[in-house]
Amino acid sequence: MAAFSMDLRVRIFEARDAGESTSEIAERFDVSPAFVRRLLQRHRESGSLAPKSGPRGPQPKLRPQYEAIRTKIAEYPDLTAAEVRDQLQLRASTQTVWRALVALGLTFKKRHSKRPNANATMSKPPANSGQRPFASRPLSA
Repeated sequence: MAAFSMDLRVRIFEARDAGESTSEIAERFDVSPAFVRRLLQRHRESGSLAPKSGPRGPQPKLRPQYEAIRTKIAEYPDLTAAEVRDQLQLRASTQTVWRALVALGLTFKKRHSKRPNANATMSKPPANSGQRPFASRPLSA
């Protein structure tokens, strides 16, 4: 949920200074009484009405190993996530290693050893249907 705007916070504070009760302010501005109490307490303690800033979600588990992962991929670009995990002896799932590789911005498109032959047949021939090939059929009169 997004934080309430500074404009709303200031109006709530001004309403309290004007003598309105917590429940009146909450009803007037369509916020909970608990929010009004916490906002006023925050202002008493820190002098600020601004929302608290803090970390958003958990930090990636493998962040301390990012440089080792980057070095290993630079040395062996064709390693899979499972191989990176095994070679670096990481205690994490393959999916966690994959997320670390994505966070590092590493690409995984494999290079082909040679270009495909443009003259080669690209699809399988049809299964034997029991009929003779077209070229060996007699011409109709």
